[in-house]
Amino acid sequence: MAPRCSWMWRLPRSPLLGRTLPTTRRLGAGRSLSSKSLTPQICVVGSGPAGFYTAQHLLKHHSEAMVDIYEKLPVPFGLVRFGVAPDHPEVKSYGAEDKKELGIPGEKLPGVYSARDFVGWYNGLPDNRYLSPDLSSETAVILGQGNVALDIARMLLSPLELLEKTDVAQPALEALSQSRVKKVWLVGRRGPLQVAFTIKELREMINLPGTRPIYDPSDFQGLGDILKDLPRPRKRLTELLVKSALEEPGEKEAVRRAQCTREWGLRFFRSPIAVLPSEDGKRASGVRLSVTRLEGSGESAVSVPTGETEDMPCGLIFSSIGYRSVPISPGVPFLPRQGIIPNSMGRVLGAPGLYCSGWVKRGPTGVITTTMTDSFDTAQSLLEDLKSGALNLSNSRPGASAIRELLLLRGVDPVSFSDWEKIDAVETAQGLKVGKPREKILNTEEMLQLVSR
Repeated sequence: MAPRCSWMWRLPRSPLLGRTLPTTRRLGAGRSLSSKSLTPQICVVGSGPAGFYTAQHLLKHHSEAMVDIYEKLPVPFGLVRFGVAPDHPEVKSYGAEDKKELGIPGEKLPGVYSARDFVGWYNGLPDNRYLSPDLSSETAVILGQGNVALDIARMLLSPLELLEKTDVAQPALEALSQSRVKKVWLVGRRGPLQVAFTIKELREMINLPGTRPIYDPSDFQGLGDILKDLPRPRKRLTELLVKSALEEPGEKEAVRRAQCTREWGLRFFRSPIAVLPSEDGKRASGVRLSVTRLEGSGESAVSVPTGETEDMPCGLIFSSIGYRSVPISPGVPFLPRQGIIPNSMGRVLGAPGLYCSGWVKRGPTGVITTTMTDSFDTAQSLLEDLKSGALNLSNSRPGASAIRELLLLRGVDPVSFSDWEKIDAVETAQGLKVGKPREKILNTEEMLQLVSR
């Protein structure tokens, strides 16, 4: 039978407050059914890449499956929409619900921001629209050396004419146009062989218009001798680092770098131990770093303090040390230290019929292809359990119909797929006026007012 799809987001209207509050909504996608008794009714929580890839695999490989996706925002696609870098629409980083804390004195001072909040701000995530970061400092420090850290550095240093062609949120674009940031340091507790960013992001950063890289050549001495023993992706990345740091640039590149007004650099073997306050104590003025050394080698090398410290003056600090998932219900097993749901190939341990995918399954690692493969594996586990009889469909619950009734009892109004198309059309039209792919609506209430017209 031909597949059919019905999509909707649910948003409650509070008679006490007179406004719409965000909660869980439903986005359903399914196929027409020939036998109700044999129909697997599957619920996916979250409409980000992990959710959609899981649903895709299920629908592709089970002709009778009915999949309902539940999403907490009135717009779908999670961090495909609210991803890391507006200038990289084809490559996004997919996140978890919360950020990791530094756990050091001073991290709550004004001028210190989490990467998650800053990324959400410039990508138009409604929760972060009021962030208003202070970009008046000439020096910024990013604690972390992953792709997110490089994305933030690129956003801070990119020429405005490049950002104007992306779907960066308009308030962020206006703030970045007034930014005084001219130098960005990316600080890592380990060395060049342990950086977490990928070669594509590094190459773009090295060649960023108007910006030059700065290195300490001593960080890279001797690395050329061990390149042949590295895995291919790490070898290519290290080769580029060594070449950029140690080789003299060609005449054309030397001229370009001499004309640059902005710069960025990598600081290795440094771990933050405190954010330093300004003289009046009202904001951050620097970060104190513990000098480290490595024990072990390769990816498993561990940084340990040497006892030395150094202070790095700056007025803008970003914590880019990772994300973490949070528990969704007391009834769902969760390992808070690891930030994951205990599972075996996506099967939640001790909870038959419950599965997990994405970062809540494996932790905050990987890129889109990792998420895709991971989600397909989870979906395949579910399909295998259906085939083996481990999932007993004769005991199936009412599913989406019961959820509809519950939401109606709670006064929850649906936002349909055609309503999302209204939002999409308005954002696209507004973006077209200024030469952008879209101009995102940043306020959930404004979205709801739009669809209720």
